[in-house]
Amino acid sequence: VLAGRGDLHAQTGVGDDGARGDGVAFAPRHRAGLAGDHRLIDIRATLADHAVGRDAAAGADNHEVADVEVISLEEADEETAGAKVVVNDIGTSTSGEGQDAGPAQKVVEEIKAAGGQAVANTDSVAEAVAAGRIVQCALDSFGRIDGVVNNAGILRDRFFHKMSVDEWDAVIKVHLYGSYYMSRAAANHFKEQESGTFVHMTSTSGLIGNFGQANYSAAKLALVALSKSIALDMAKFNVRSNCIAPFAWSRMIGSIPTDTPEQQARVAKIQQMTPNKIAPLAVYLLSDAAKDVNAQVFAVRNNEIFLMSQPRPLRSVHRSEGWSPQFIAEHGMPALKASFVPDRKSVV
Repeated sequence: VLAGRGDLHAQTGVGDDGARGDGVAFAPRHRAGLAGDHRLIDIRATLADHAVGRDAAAGADNHEVADVEVISLEEADEETAGAKVVVNDIGTSTSGEGQDAGPAQKVVEEIKAAGGQAVANTDSVAEAVAAGRIVQCALDSFGRIDGVVNNAGILRDRFFHKMSVDEWDAVIKVHLYGSYYMSRAAANHFKEQESGTFVHMTSTSGLIGNFGQANYSAAKLALVALSKSIALDMAKFNVRSNCIAPFAWSRMIGSIPTDTPEQQARVAKIQQMTPNKIAPLAVYLLSDAAKDVNAQVFAVRNNEIFLMSQPRPLRSVHRSEGWSPQFIAEHGMPALKASFVPDRKSVV
């Protein structure tokens, strides 16, 4: 079952290239692998010839942000063809206002037209009870749930010194609480069946940093920690949890200014990075072919896949007599400074 977008929107990620995206949940039914003539096809048929197998899938996608190309269908044979998908999209604006069942239903129709099975759901991932209904929708419709892709999100960008409590809370509620609620709602089912997969959409805004997005960055980096904790806690039940930081053009970033030639060139570059480029990795991580991949963070930018580093010690200094602020200033910090992580401008 694809589970994603919440009350306020889903995102595929954010970075200097402006890519924000979508969330999905996926449920595998039999354990197929990368073998035979199995083909995965997303709703735009962009994953053809990617052999992966999971026979039940459900996903949530606050459709405002991306076109949910992460949803895919499996062609194994005439009888079992088609992933089973719950498309969850509350249908809000990019800032979280309004509600429209149209986006979810549109994706359902596209999946069915491609030969798959899908149902629409418009519950909000930002509420625990509603997240439970999304998972229950998969159980009622298809009998089980095997995967969740968390990509629900909204934006309330503001420089930190101007950010209101409401702007902070709204973004944290959807991105972080929404991912927790969806994951928690599915966790017991995964535990009981001793299998299941989570894919969480993080962002380079959290992994590296970005201007004017303290709320979004904090939520997206926290999502990496949530994924790691899930991976550690549930590995003994054969449950995996990984993250993707995607770069992709979507509706949510359609509001990027294009007033100058430089801005126009930047947007043109971003528009080349479609959600279709993200789908293969998400589908792979949901499949049994990725059974040995757990607690990792990946990024996808156009045709590149990155394995991202995770915090580890870089360098240490020791003084047998202990440290004073003066000794830190004179000796400790100069010794560490060569290994400082550069600021975002230097990195990007």
